[in-house]
Amino acid sequence: MLFGSKKIVGLDIGTNSVKVAELDVSKNSATLQKFGILEAPPTSVSAGDIVDAGIYGDAVLSLLQNQKIKTKPTCAGMWGSSVIVKKISIPQMEKKFVAEQIRWEAEQYIPFDISEVNLDYAFLKESSAGYDNMDVLLVAARKEQIIKYVEIIETAGQVVSIIDVNGFALANCFTFNYGPAKDPVAVLNIGSQYTNFVVISGEDLIFCRDIPVGGQFYTVDIQKSLNVSLTEAESLKISASMGQMPEEIASVISSSHEIVCDEIQGSIDFFNNTTPGVEISKIYVTGGGSRTPGLIQQLGQATQREVELLNPFAKVKVGRGLGGDYINQVSDLAACAIGLGLRKEGDS
Repeated sequence: MLFGSKKIVGLDIGTNSVKVAELDVSKNSATLQKFGILEAPPTSVSAGDIVDAGIYGDAVLSLLQNQKIKTKPTCAGMWGSSVIVKKISIPQMEKKFVAEQIRWEAEQYIPFDISEVNLDYAFLKESSAGYDNMDVLLVAARKEQIIKYVEIIETAGQVVSIIDVNGFALANCFTFNYGPAKDPVAVLNIGSQYTNFVVISGEDLIFCRDIPVGGQFYTVDIQKSLNVSLTEAESLKISASMGQMPEEIASVISSSHEIVCDEIQGSIDFFNNTTPGVEISKIYVTGGGSRTPGLIQQLGQATQREVELLNPFAKVKVGRGLGGDYINQVSDLAACAIGLGLRKEGDS
């Protein structure tokens, strides 16, 4: 979660849309100079897995050209079932021995053949592991999908700088805008098919998982309940988010809220069970799904916690070329792209 002075393009590869962000970043400030969003090619991404990298790369190229982005180094974020992030405790040891220990630990925790993944790790600043141990964040990503993310970037005429994880980008955006979390907080990015769920304590990301529920869940529920097409259901959902909500739609959305909130509470329970003594004090939400009317209120009731919309522009400034109305329209969609764009070349 480092910040640097060289520009890098943040590329958020989503199921429904692709987002790009270019920022001017210095040690203590960041200004968003360019931000663009484009509908993603249908069926090119599923559950975080790239299905057609060539078609998606062409869409990214079109978006970059439309935004007149000339910066080449690019940081993209992976998400979904091909990425696993887990906090583990390992014995205190010299750093030169850590990689071998991490590989051994990964074989115990990762549900993939170890030869099929790239491994990375980060030492946590705040450790609960005791004097003889240290806490490490283990990251495993399937090589097959990494190659496809790289293909997207290169098809778009860009240069691969970093392949990140969307959960890390989300934490990056939060930490830059809000500073270290004095008390642990959860941050949710509710996308189309998945919700990125992270817990941040101080400056550390201490928990990260992707929950297989998102805005599309509401669309499918509306489709089934009202016997309409998916396209009609999506239009009805969008109209509801703009305040045009007939009673029959409100009833479906309310029922869907219960299931979505149960899924989120399940992840909170899992965090509580695996991280005793650490209590989530507050929840921040962002992403297109956060616009669903009534979700924030119902999530607060379900989790018995304060829930607030994440503001990715709390400290990130907005360049002159970006109008206030446009920023208001895209603010719920920008967090991951901004978090990726806050990285610097040479970060691991």
